Amino acid sequence: MIKQYALLLFSTLTFHFSWAQFTDSTQHLVNFTSTNSINRADGKSAYLFNNGLRFAMQKESIRLNFNNNWLYGNQNRELTNNDFSSSLDVNLYKTFPNFFYWGLLNYNTSFSLKIRNQMLTGAGVAYNFFDDDTTYLNLSNGLLYDASSILQDEERIDYQTLRNSFRLAFRFVIWDMVVLSGSNFWQPSLRDGRDYNIRLNDNIAFKLNQWLSVTAAFTYNRVNRTRSENMLFTYGVSFERYF
Repeated sequence: MIKQYALLLFSTLTFHFSWAQFTDSTQHLVNFTSTNSINRADGKSAYLFNNGLRFAMQKESIRLNFNNNWLYGNQNRELTNNDFSSSLDVNLYKTFPNFFYWGLLNYNTSFSLKIRNQMLTGAGVAYNFFDDDTTYLNLSNGLLYDASSILQDEERIDYQTLRNSFRLAFRFVIWDMVVLSGSNFWQPSLRDGRDYNIRLNDNIAFKLNQWLSVTAAFTYNRVNRTRSENMLFTYGVSFERYF
């Protein structure tokens, strides 16, 4: 599987289009991301298309995020990825400084992770240790109800479980030129410690000017119950404009 994704290092271009920056008068954000790779050599071929669409809205003490992502991969005419994820989350800032509540509704299906259907819903709390223009560090924790249909040893299994969801999110700006950011999850079942999910999304961006950056990203997912994982390295350029 690592060899499959290493093909990305030879032909990957990433596009970001962003509108709006949250202020008193600007309260909406639309973001589109497309990462694509095509490789053909000696009669062999590999394709990987990764597309994401995000909508966000913030008004007073409430922020809403709607995220959608589709990953499709094919190697030598064999399907390797057909993974779709859609999530809606709401953050409520109405209590102590740097502290907020969150709620989540998430749907997933993944060929590479052997997930036929998965519905996650839950809520929790989060705390910002740092939150300014150059430093952001956030920890969150909560409970998720997981209703899934998976393939385990090629056998269909439908099950429900309660998961703890722990997240570490960060963003660091260095010398106004380098941006390190990430959002990483650890989600074990409360019923069986061997049933856990890991999601890692980390990236680095080198700013060429206010709206153009050279970027590299690492994504890793593991569903231990199906003994499946995927790993993705991407690099390219990022276009960003606020108004």
